[in-house]
Amino acid sequence: MRRHSRRQGGHPLREALKPIRQGVKARFGAYGRGVAAGLSIRHDNGSQYTSDAFQDELRFLGAESSPPFVRSPEGNGCAERFIRTLKEQLLWRRTFATVEELRLALLEWAHRYNEHWCWSATTSSRRAGPAGAEASSLNITNQVSQ
Repeated sequence: MRRHSRRQGGHPLREALKPIRQGVKARFGAYGRGVAAGLSIRHDNGSQYTSDAFQDELRFLGAESSPPFVRSPEGNGCAERFIRTLKEQLLWRRTFATVEELRLALLEWAHRYNEHWCWSATTSSRRAGPAGAEASSLNITNQVSQ
């Protein structure tokens, strides 16, 4: 059986890096060497995330790679909770007539999530979202491109 190279190029890697690049630019106002110093990027152990190219990109930005332990799905709990919150608060509540309508709703939701419901390790208490929904520690940026 042929092993895949850690040097991965092509579509899956571009798709994996796209939200990282968008998020860094939106959050830090620029994209360049060291601009995301101190940022920890949580990702799974998929080949696109463990590839040399992806890891090189994180090092270039000054970000830290944060994969979960192998065979420990609970390590993705923060991301899983975020996805559930997104579904419960937006995607399962509305029907969207167009992709543009969905894109705008996602941008609005992401802003509300980041600015009002999110908390970080430096915050001493959690803030609750609508209907008492507890916000997760995952802070997202406007990763929905125009």
